[in-house]
Amino acid sequence: MEVLHNGQYFTPTAPKARNTLALLLSRVNEVVEIPALIDELWSDNPPRSAVTTTQTYIYQLRKMLGRALGPEAARPVLVTRAPGYRLQIDEELIDARIFERLAREGKRLLVAGRPEEASHRLQQALDLWRGPALSDVTTGRVLEAHVVQLEEMQLDALQLRIQADMELGRHRELLPELRSLVAAHPLNEWLHAQLITCLKHCGRRGEALQAYQALRRVLDEELGLQPSLPLQRLQQYVLSEAVDERAPHPPMRATA
Repeated sequence: MEVLHNGQYFTPTAPKARNTLALLLSRVNEVVEIPALIDELWSDNPPRSAVTTTQTYIYQLRKMLGRALGPEAARPVLVTRAPGYRLQIDEELIDARIFERLAREGKRLLVAGRPEEASHRLQQALDLWRGPALSDVTTGRVLEAHVVQLEEMQLDALQLRIQADMELGRHRELLPELRSLVAAHPLNEWLHAQLITCLKHCGRRGEALQAYQALRRVLDEELGLQPSLPLQRLQQYVLSEAVDERAPHPPMRATA
């Protein structure tokens, strides 16, 4: 998490002040109740001074905003609104919100049959990521749920961008990325299916079959499962000698 204004960094250094700011940012322009802040900061073991200590962190954040924006401009940014506090800023100033908007636009473009534009828009969204969400914040259970949501959205945007690129026939270009992704997400059958399909389209049928067998072993060892029916059909497609464009492909992600 970074707070940047006019080329200068104003990110709080105190861990619990960072937690407080991160929670306010995750619910920007909404009232965050004091109990939610206390739950994030101390979970099941809040001190007896939890309310006043939380007020101290809010005071620290207001001082930070004052240094960044000036006292007058900062006053309406972080306000007290019963039963808690609200951070009032333009959502286009928050990378996570920009990512969400670009990802939605990319999905709409893909559904509309415009894969070139969709791929570009989705990659713009993904380029905003520089690592795991809130990796430098010691998150409590409230923010942990937000991090999981963001990372699921990132994976969804990534899969949609891969789908767009496959519709554009970029099978060879996708191979290095897909090999890396299946290593990072060994139980994600959709990613494995795209790797197998790309290898087949590149004339590397033997490697495609090896990729299927690798998935089968992982699923069996980790979960005691066999590949899903669409993956089994994809294996049969790879085994076939003739390339039939109507052959079964794994289900894609974009829906209206």
